[in-house]
Amino acid sequence: MVAKKFDTHTIGRRKESIARAYFYSGKGKITVNEHDIDEYFSRETSKMILKQPLELTNTLDKYDIDVKVKGGGQTGQAGAIRLAIARGLQKINTDLRDSLKKAGMLTRDSRTVERKKYGQPGARKKFQFSKR
Repeated sequence: MVAKKFDTHTIGRRKESIARAYFYSGKGKITVNEHDIDEYFSRETSKMILKQPLELTNTLDKYDIDVKVKGGGQTGQAGAIRLAIARGLQKINTDLRDSLKKAGMLTRDSRTVERKKYGQPGARKKFQFSKR
């Protein structure tokens, strides 16, 4: 097997998910963990989320993107892939930065799960109170 030379590669994160996107010159094929996106993601919203930066910049059919993603759930992984793709497009063509930034696709979503506190069953939930 001959390894293809990629144009650029970037990393995106969301919640517990980490996505690495490798960009190749091509026809717009997107693979996630060596599966087609239709095969990997069952929800249409997840597919829509990760295609947003490509649709915004009209580069849907210019690059083949190979994504390796791990951790988290389906929505977190889609968000991580979206950030990785947006960063990659900006890295390839710096003129796209303004439109991607205005749409909020270059901003990492820093919201994560709040930690459980001691003396409580969860982060915010309290044990049931009884006077007697």
